[in-house]
Amino acid sequence: MSGADGRVAARLGELCRRYALSAAQGGQLRCLLEVLASDPHAPTSVTTPREALDIHVADSLAALELELVRTAETIADIGSGPGFPGLALAVARPTARVALIESAARKCLFIERARSAGGVGNATVVGCRAEAWAEGQGEQDVVTARAVAPLAVLCEYGAPLLREGGVLVAWRGRRDRAEEAAAARACDELGLEPQSPVRSEPYAGSVAHHLHVYLKVMPTPPRFPRRPGIASKRPLGGST
Repeated sequence: MSGADGRVAARLGELCRRYALSAAQGGQLRCLLEVLASDPHAPTSVTTPREALDIHVADSLAALELELVRTAETIADIGSGPGFPGLALAVARPTARVALIESAARKCLFIERARSAGGVGNATVVGCRAEAWAEGQGEQDVVTARAVAPLAVLCEYGAPLLREGGVLVAWRGRRDRAEEAAAARACDELGLEPQSPVRSEPYAGSVAHHLHVYLKVMPTPPRFPRRPGIASKRPLGGST
């Protein structure tokens, strides 16, 4: 084993201990890293195992600090891209049903290759926009989104998919008070209630990582979701 491989193995073992994952689950995560490193069509610039382990896997698993994520039975990952955080959470929560929502066909093909290679049988690739996934509406315990859109737009994407009592979890860096205020105004129309952002430290040296959490407290009005693309063109909540 090379020095780099040893460092990856040690770090992966650390994450497995932190989140009470089995050796088999650690092996699945390692398979996901290998696909990222070996597939020239991986839709991310972060592909080396050492970097991807922190930036993709550890960052994804940080959501397990939230009890509602640890106990979720249904999870939908919006704009899944290279498959994170959805694939990592599916490995960590093998009894949950995880939908990986991605509208770009090329990315869907990669996610499917990664899902298959990692043996992540509880994850399903959904090839459409979040607004168009009628089958998932009102069924999700947790909706996740990482590096997809402004918070107000994410709230509109996520609210129709959530059951009452479910949560939207959005990954962010430094806090932006104006963006948070716009999202709070959007929540008033969507049946969501902002919770206090959770500071996360997924890996050593990570700076200003936050998980923004929105609880669904009442039904989302039937006029949502709006047509695909409208949420980003005419976002709720006004200007940030």
